[in-house]
Amino acid sequence: MQARGRHNQRDGVLIALVASGLVTVSITGGWLLGQHQALHALGSPEGSPERQVALLQARLGDGSASATDQQRLVDLLIQQGQSEEASLVLERLADQQSQNWQLRLLLAELRRNNNDRPGAERELRQILNLKPDQIEALQLLTLLQLEQGRGAEAETQLKALLKAKSKPTPQPQKLGIGLLLGDLRQRQGKPAEALALYGQLAKDFPRDPKPLLAIALLKQDQGDLPGASQALAQAQARQPGKKDPRLDRVAASWGLQTLRETKQPPAKEPSPKAKQG
Repeated sequence: MQARGRHNQRDGVLIALVASGLVTVSITGGWLLGQHQALHALGSPEGSPERQVALLQARLGDGSASATDQQRLVDLLIQQGQSEEASLVLERLADQQSQNWQLRLLLAELRRNNNDRPGAERELRQILNLKPDQIEALQLLTLLQLEQGRGAEAETQLKALLKAKSKPTPQPQKLGIGLLLGDLRQRQGKPAEALALYGQLAKDFPRDPKPLLAIALLKQDQGDLPGASQALAQAQARQPGKKDPRLDRVAASWGLQTLRETKQPPAKEPSPKAKQG
């Protein structure tokens, strides 16, 4: 039970990091789904949600529904728990806007939520066939593979991509792929390998705080608060001249901020002569 609790806490920290914009890759899912609902909440037709759905479905039926109408209908159907109906509308919209990979990613999330994992993977493969290093699609594909006991396949895939993005010099895409591979290795019970990978990423990207944040996250998950605090301080040191409040918020969410502020060197013992005086 304790191990499960730590795992849940770790997921919460990952979500906090993603929300803060500090770490953008991890093996979780559903964020795009939530973002899609929030981003299209404005400009909706008047009336109750049920009336809006009926109106938008009528427009869809007579061919007068715009892309915005269709996106709004998807949002409403998701909010009402009609995910299968939302998938049908979204599939049509994604086919119409084939260049908009976010729609296909959202469709993949919906299919996964509907327990259609083969369908979800099919949508993700369409994205990755066009852009193999699309990190959001890789995140969800890795999650799907883990859920189906295909962690080794996911690792092989990410290692090949990481190698391709390391030559002749590290390319920007290597960072996201490496962070995702490190997260996978942690979930496979390989924390030492994950730590080594994060360390290499920290060397390859000396100005980016994310690898050090990943190290801090790993150490925090292991209960090594001093080590996590040190890694977090090193991440802040990579941004000289500007203090990023997001780092402090992350530290506070771990209970590290107080540790960093209050941890002082041990006081020196007074000398025997001073005691005698």
